[in-house]
Amino acid sequence: MSDRRRVWVTRAEPGASRTAGRLRAMGWEPVIQPLLAIHPLSPDLPDLEGFDALAFTSRNGVSAFAALTPRRDLRVFAVGEATAQAAREAGFADVQSADGAVDDLVALIAREMQPGERLLAPVAREPVADLAGLLTGRVQVETLAVYEAAETAAVAPDGVADILIHSPRAAKALAALGAEAVDRHRIVAISAQAAAPLNGLPVADLRIATHPSETGMLEALGKPARGV
Repeated sequence: MSDRRRVWVTRAEPGASRTAGRLRAMGWEPVIQPLLAIHPLSPDLPDLEGFDALAFTSRNGVSAFAALTPRRDLRVFAVGEATAQAAREAGFADVQSADGAVDDLVALIAREMQPGERLLAPVAREPVADLAGLLTGRVQVETLAVYEAAETAAVAPDGVADILIHSPRAAKALAALGAEAVDRHRIVAISAQAAAPLNGLPVADLRIATHPSETGMLEALGKPARGV
């Protein structure tokens, strides 16, 4: 099998294995070498009786928060359908998906919640977005760091031509490897925000998913050429 069919999956587990399965079904050969590892945290939970809803910006936030409490009765707002499905699988019954990016999540929350209501956002130690700031004046938001994404110090695997980037943190870790890690590669990023840390590097072909989801990324990647 030609190296041109090989795709580097940089995201953390367990998501990396899910992505690899989808790639194999499309005819690609995935190479799982995560640039990040997810570590759950053990923060002190605030009194959940004081909140009207939860907001999740990732599946990792869902799983880390769900491990901290048996409570599943709060409304949930999720950034995308994959995160929403993770919340449903964790036992949350009232789940709404923004089916987009953080801006779409902010719009959904602002539309659905009433002034004076309180929102708890279980996020990463270094969150992608400042939900509290984005919702200032509309909803009271408290953030709670429930996991951290740590760089793995992985090196670029040999023989790959395509790289998938699911987050700004992964792109930052990739950029830290230097120009040789991205030179002459095609990179598919989940969003322009995720691709931003790669600006200035010699990427042969940088593609941004038209929809901020893995499905959008795989559509941008396309199918492997026949005979390669």
